[in-house]
Amino acid sequence: MKEFVRVVKFVLFSISAGLIEIGSFALFNELLHWPYWLSYMIALILSVLWNFTLNRKFTFKSAANIPVAMLKVAAYYAVFTPLTSWLEHVYTMQWGWNEYLATGVNMVLNLITEFLYQRFFVFGNSLDTQQSGESKAEEQKGEEA
Repeated sequence: MKEFVRVVKFVLFSISAGLIEIGSFALFNELLHWPYWLSYMIALILSVLWNFTLNRKFTFKSAANIPVAMLKVAAYYAVFTPLTSWLEHVYTMQWGWNEYLATGVNMVLNLITEFLYQRFFVFGNSLDTQQSGESKAEEQKGEEA
């Protein structure tokens, strides 16, 4: 049951990150008229930071070293982003798929692979190690006594 709840949280936070990515991309691309690549990259970074922060704290409840965990997530995206950009080209230009179908398939691939990557590699050894505010207060009281 605990893992099911983890998956549900991850999916919900990922949806919110997707909304941040779409909203910020629209702002940068449509309103500010920034170049596509810059709009896409900044929107992606904002969504990844949002998703990482929420999932570390609430889904995986990890006390892992944040910079190390962020570098691991950056490594994932260093591979995932070029790979899915290439796949998007294959889906649309070679196979004739609709662009939105291709993007949807890549989003599902991202959801599944990123959950597994974060669950087992980024936070695997530090799952549920984050102390709640109450347990921190209790620990401090014990140290003071």
